[in-house]
Amino acid sequence: MKLALMIIDMQKEYYVGKTIAQMDRATEYINAVLPLFEAKNLPIIWVQDIAEDDGVIPGTEGFELIDSLKPKADSIIIHKKYGNSFNKTDCDKILKEHGTDTIIMTGFCAEYCVLSTYRGAKDLDYFPILLKNGIASVEETNKEFVENISDTITYGVLKRMLDSN
Repeated sequence: MKLALMIIDMQKEYYVGKTIAQMDRATEYINAVLPLFEAKNLPIIWVQDIAEDDGVIPGTEGFELIDSLKPKADSIIIHKKYGNSFNKTDCDKILKEHGTDTIIMTGFCAEYCVLSTYRGAKDLDYFPILLKNGIASVEETNKEFVENISDTITYGVLKRMLDSN
């Protein structure tokens, strides 16, 4: 099993109102697993959504990742225009170059881009797994629904797996 971590759309544009608390909670889990992947030199893919109609484009404040998440200078960054992070991006090519077969997914918005990417990964024969509590939505019930219909992994189990390799 060759793992990668994917962090989807944790951008300032979406960090408003009810999403703030959920994104903050998801960020705690994301920041907890980042060092586990870094220590094993496993790929970490940061995905940023481009929504031109809403003015979410590179160079704008809303396009930037929230302040509590900081990719490294040499991080893999994907810009997408569709819900599925694999659609018309180099995401599949990059993961194949790393020999990845299993993707731990995190990010926003659970029922849209995260779930679309999860299903897209399955279509490409990856084994996607959501990081329990590492996803966010506008509504807590939507996050819970997506976790309930998807394969998930807790921080503790993921840490044990990575520590044992």
